[in-house]
Amino acid sequence: MTTLLESHEHKSLREAVSAFARSHPRATGPAESRHFWQEAGKLGYIGVSLPEAYGGGGGGVTELSLVLEEMGAAGNPLLMMIVSPAICGTVIARFGTEEQKRTWLPGIADGTRLMAFGITEPDAGSNSHRITTTARRDAATGDWLLTGRKVFISGVDIADATLIVGRTEDARTGKLKPCLFIVPRDTPGFERRQLDMELHATEKQFELTLDDVRLPADALVGDEDAGLLQLFAGLNPERIMTAAFGIGIGRYALARALDYARERTVWKTPIGAHQAIAHPLAQAHIDLELSRLMTQKAAHLYDAGDDMGAGEAANMAKYAAGEACVKAVDQAVHTLGGNGLTREFGLATLITAARVARIAPVSREMILNYVSHQTLGLPKSY
Repeated sequence: MTTLLESHEHKSLREAVSAFARSHPRATGPAESRHFWQEAGKLGYIGVSLPEAYGGGGGGVTELSLVLEEMGAAGNPLLMMIVSPAICGTVIARFGTEEQKRTWLPGIADGTRLMAFGITEPDAGSNSHRITTTARRDAATGDWLLTGRKVFISGVDIADATLIVGRTEDARTGKLKPCLFIVPRDTPGFERRQLDMELHATEKQFELTLDDVRLPADALVGDEDAGLLQLFAGLNPERIMTAAFGIGIGRYALARALDYARERTVWKTPIGAHQAIAHPLAQAHIDLELSRLMTQKAAHLYDAGDDMGAGEAANMAKYAAGEACVKAVDQAVHTLGGNGLTREFGLATLITAARVARIAPVSREMILNYVSHQTLGLPKSY
């Protein structure tokens, strides 16, 4: 599936990723998912958005979102694509020191190293201003000491390090400001507990505890005073990639439903001939295509350096794709009836997976708040 907005190079990339992803069976466990990740890394798909000087493909979020969408459409959506190259890789590439770039970007690009991202806290979900994980300097050594908790952090067990969002005190105002720190997995005081999730996914979710975690001064990514600028440099790609994640899942579910509707015959014709079946599937396709166009717009704006325009478009894309994904999966399961809940057809597990695209990394209600305030100029209620 290509669009008029895509260049010849993008169409070729889409076709190559699709062929690669379809040549692999659906990953149903961590081992298969890791193998698929490593193979994708060797082909340059994981690092397609990272700078060529550090082993990447020199593209942008446009190319990376295209890769994730096609993987999802083939039944192999990689959740950590949203986290490792899109958030962590982007932030380090834009704001990291030369040493941080040389240390992390080549491995992220070729899939041999993985980074998780820790922002959400038990009392700071939608409102990131309530983050309480704090970092303070050890005056004697210059080290940083991090203390706090994080929750719903993906893939910490398989990640070499986690990019942690903490807060430091502004010496001038006394107010806390966000800062980013690279915390290696085995750092003393950095503990993890796996959350008991009903969501079927190869990537596990964790609660993190940081108890005076000591980090060297160079663990800080970027400027201590940059604050939200650096944070949103990673959050906008996160929204764009989540949209691509949802579109890919929706396309996969829709394709399974279409195959079934063309063949399944109850009366005299295949069930797909009946408008009660055909029209909802057509609506699902339309919704997916419209959300894809907004995703492409958001990716283009971000890659062009328009952070403000990309923020608006990324939120809209994530909203539209989340809704389209849930509807497509629901309609696919409904089309197959009882078969839609069997392991054979592989749709039932997508019911919960699709919900992720709707609620994470930001809820649809908060996106509506953003659009009503930032785009429409309406007053806040909070």
